[in-house]
Amino acid sequence: MYGGDEVSAIVIDLGSHTCKVGYAGEDAPKAVFPSVVGSTDQMDVDDTTSKCKLYVGSQALGFRRDHMEVLSPFKDGIVADWDMVDNIWNHAFRECLLIDPKEHPMLLAEPSSNSQQQRERTAELIFEKYNVPALFLAKNAVLTSFASGRATSLVVDGGGGSTTIAPVHDGYVLQKAVASSPIGGELLTDCLLKSLESKGVMIKPRYSFKRKEIQLGVFQTVDLDFPSTTESYRLYSQRVIASDIKECVCRAPDTPYDESSYSNIPMTPYELPDGQTIEIGADRFKIPDILFNPSLIQTIPGMDNFVEIASSARGLPQMAIESINKCDVDIRRELFSSILLAGGTASMQQLKERLEKDLLEESPPAARVKVLASGNATERRFSVWIGGSILASLGSFQQTWFSKSEYEEHGVSYVQRKCP
Repeated sequence: MYGGDEVSAIVIDLGSHTCKVGYAGEDAPKAVFPSVVGSTDQMDVDDTTSKCKLYVGSQALGFRRDHMEVLSPFKDGIVADWDMVDNIWNHAFRECLLIDPKEHPMLLAEPSSNSQQQRERTAELIFEKYNVPALFLAKNAVLTSFASGRATSLVVDGGGGSTTIAPVHDGYVLQKAVASSPIGGELLTDCLLKSLESKGVMIKPRYSFKRKEIQLGVFQTVDLDFPSTTESYRLYSQRVIASDIKECVCRAPDTPYDESSYSNIPMTPYELPDGQTIEIGADRFKIPDILFNPSLIQTIPGMDNFVEIASSARGLPQMAIESINKCDVDIRRELFSSILLAGGTASMQQLKERLEKDLLEESPPAARVKVLASGNATERRFSVWIGGSILASLGSFQQTWFSKSEYEEHGVSYVQRKCP
C-alpha cells in the first residue's frame, strides 16, 4: 500500500485536444489546457545550434509571438513527439498543480488502441524523468465505464482527434472489437470554419485587431497587421473561435440532414470577438450530422483533402453495431442496454437522442437499446478523468499500483502485467 490516504494520487488524461490534470478523489480536474504546444526556434548567439523553445498552456498560447508554430504531439491519436508530451506533463506538474512528482503516484489515462511500445515508453519517461513512486496506466474506455458505475458497457468516446467505440466487459476492454474513426471534434470545427468562409464570413483571430471605445457602448475595430505570424498559429486562433461557435449553436438533427428540409430553418445569431454578428442556419445541423453520415464532408467547400476520410469512415450507429457484433454473443444484450457517451464531441446537444433513435432502427428487435449520458456537461466532457479520480482513490486499488521498486526490479516490460 503506497502512502495510503495521506498522499493523494495525481490523475492525468492527456487527450488529443485537451489535457486534464488534478487530484484523485476530487470531482473535476484542477487544470484543463490545450494539448498543443507553441514552438519558436531560437538561435543562440554564441553557438550555431538552434534551440526550440516550447510554450504550453492556454495563457502561453494565447499570446501571439513572431514565427511561433502551433504543433500537436499526436499523429492519428498516437503520441509521435515525446519531447512535447514531456513539456505538457512538466507544465501540468510544475505550473498547474505546483507539485513535486516525486511525492505522488500517477494514474495516466491512455487510448484503448495504445500499443505495447507506447505504454513502455510512457512508463519509462514517468519513472526515469520524474521519479514517480508509483504509476498506473488505465484505458480511457474503462475509466468512463467506472465513472458511470458500470463494469460492462459500450463506450462511445467522441474526442478531439477521433471517435473511438470500445466495449468494456468486467473492467477490461475487448481489444478485438474496438472501432475508431478519424472524425472528431477538430474535424467538425474545421468543417464549420470552411463552411463559414465559403459564405464570406472571415473569422478574425483575437490578435489581429484591437477594439477602441469611441463613445459609451460604441466600439471601433482597428485591424493590426502582424506579417510574421505563422499560418499554424492563425489557424489555431481561428479554431478556438470556431470551436466556441460549434459548442454554442450546433445540435444533432433528429433526422438525417438533407439540404431541402433545412434550407429555411430559422437563423441563430452569434457575435464574433471583433463585434460582427453572424447568422448561422443550416450549418447548425449539418456539421454535427457528419458524425452520423461522413459523406457530408464532400459537400463542404474547401474540405477536399478529407474526401478519402469521408468515403472510408462509417457513421456512429454503424460503428457501434459493428463493434457489438464482434463481441461474444452472451454480452451483446448487456452492451446494447448500456451505451455510454463520453468526451467533448459527445456532449453535443441532442446527440444522445439521435444515436438512440438510429440504433433502435438498426439493431436486432430483441435488443433493448439504451444510450446513457450524464446530464451534466462537465461530467460528460471529463468522464475519463472522473473515472480515473474514482479508481485512484479506492482503497482496494492501492495494491495494484506499478511501483518504482517493481520497475527497477523487473524492467519496463512489467507494465504489461501490472496494467492490463
